[in-house]
Amino acid sequence: MKTRDRLRIAMQKSGRLTEPALELLTRCGLTFRQSRDKLFCFGEGEPVDLLLVRDDDIPGLIAQGVCDLGIVGRNVLSEFQLTAGHELAPLSELRPLGFGRCRLSIAVPQELDYHAPQQLEGRRIATSYPGLLGEWLRTHAVNAGVVILAGSVEIAPKLGTADAICDLVQSGGTLVANQLREAEVLLESEAVLAGPLTLPVDERGDMLELLLKRLDGVIQVRESRLLLLQTSRHTLEAVTRLLPGGPQPTLLSVAGQPDQLMLQALCAGEVSWRQLEEIKKAGAREMYVLPVEKMLA
Repeated sequence: MKTRDRLRIAMQKSGRLTEPALELLTRCGLTFRQSRDKLFCFGEGEPVDLLLVRDDDIPGLIAQGVCDLGIVGRNVLSEFQLTAGHELAPLSELRPLGFGRCRLSIAVPQELDYHAPQQLEGRRIATSYPGLLGEWLRTHAVNAGVVILAGSVEIAPKLGTADAICDLVQSGGTLVANQLREAEVLLESEAVLAGPLTLPVDERGDMLELLLKRLDGVIQVRESRLLLLQTSRHTLEAVTRLLPGGPQPTLLSVAGQPDQLMLQALCAGEVSWRQLEEIKKAGAREMYVLPVEKMLA
């Protein structure tokens, strides 16, 4: 295969991961021009292109060397790692991306008084994830039948083709609508950046390293807030003790008020109203919570 000098990322053509993935890449400073067939996006500012495909195809495209990276659900990546042939290159999860969260769970009929995996012994479980389900069954020494379905897994018990299901769950509303309830969580999933264990060492490797640094910055910023406040020197210790986690705050003197300080703190995560109220009780005033647009350490 001819060596490419441009980084190629596979991502879902349409689905719940598509818009958040494009937004994340845009925040990393990447812009694209879509081809007429809407299957390829050419990178305009950086040598990074997108291939738009079905999510189930993404791990295979990386393993075959067609793409260098992929944005895909951890559930899809994990299933591929368990079921792919040994002739394909192994993959790794390079970064969790913080969107598309769901879980792969076993659900049973609501009337079943479920309390242990051994109750699934001898039962039929419908799933689109035979690898992950099979691994879980082996771990718990449960001998159950695995019914492989490509879709509409949740209706299998109603149709009489299975006694339970193993499927993705977000809110749980679909389970309730089909008289099912969640019994076991096999995998907590979210969108991840996947890649080969051995990364390219040419120009693509340099761009990949740069992209990872930008991703880290974007993800850190997305989960951070900048807190500004004023406090006196004698209440500083009490106020600082209540600050949400983050680096040491920056302190500035207030002109004309030697006892007063302006405090600037980068907080990891949201700052709630209750936290602000507690900080104010400790002696802070003039408090502002600001979003962080960009950050470069």
